[in-house]
Amino acid sequence: MSNDTKTEEIKGGGGDTVINMCHVAKSFGDNTVLRDINLDLKKGENLVILGKSGTGKSVTIKCVVGLLTQDKGDVKVFGQDVSALSENKLKELRVRIGFLFQSGALYDSMTVRENLEFPLRRVLKLNDKKDIENRINEILNGVGLPDAIDKMPSELSGGMRKRIGLARTMILKPEIMLYDEPTTGLDPITSKEISELILSMKQNYHVSSIIITHDIACAKITADRILVMDKGAIVKEGTFDELEHSKDNFINSFFK
Repeated sequence: MSNDTKTEEIKGGGGDTVINMCHVAKSFGDNTVLRDINLDLKKGENLVILGKSGTGKSVTIKCVVGLLTQDKGDVKVFGQDVSALSENKLKELRVRIGFLFQSGALYDSMTVRENLEFPLRRVLKLNDKKDIENRINEILNGVGLPDAIDKMPSELSGGMRKRIGLARTMILKPEIMLYDEPTTGLDPITSKEISELILSMKQNYHVSSIIITHDIACAKITADRILVMDKGAIVKEGTFDELEHSKDNFINSFFK
């Protein structure tokens, strides 16, 4: 896809808006998971969606990448209606979006080097060994794990697996990152390191991100703006400081 095409699509998304969800609803049978979701992600922004388990946070970002299709409303990424895209166009769009799953989703039978080579060869169709090596070294330095290059995933700690999972996603240089509970299962020190790494990804790679979390410490470090979800709806929006001083009892429950 050409740079000219990308520019047109971003303009079509409404200036600096790279993701727009308008009146989005999603149900599974009789279970309504999303109720009238409206949100915008601005270019270069870290947007945190804060909420307790089961509130619809993960379903929201799965609608963004077309893993799920909403029942009502519109989901637009770079001005494109995701649900109207052909399979090929959806694949093109997904190359521009990185998705960090809770598990890191590494291939256990591959070394770190091979895990990072895989998307370069499979998605970007790169074959130049020097180019591949340079990209791998750059991203491993970016996540602070240059010495892990020949390790197997089984030799990595939980925090290291998260870092390598992020490296494998970022090596494709996506314009948008979606983080699904990036600090779940990690100790407080490692959670802080991962949160700071998310912040550095924004600063170093100018990526726009949605961060799904129920971890208030992660939200404090990473967020430019926070949306609070409850029972499938966005109930509050603001900066960390604004929400921290809210008089709403539900909002206060996150800060105790």
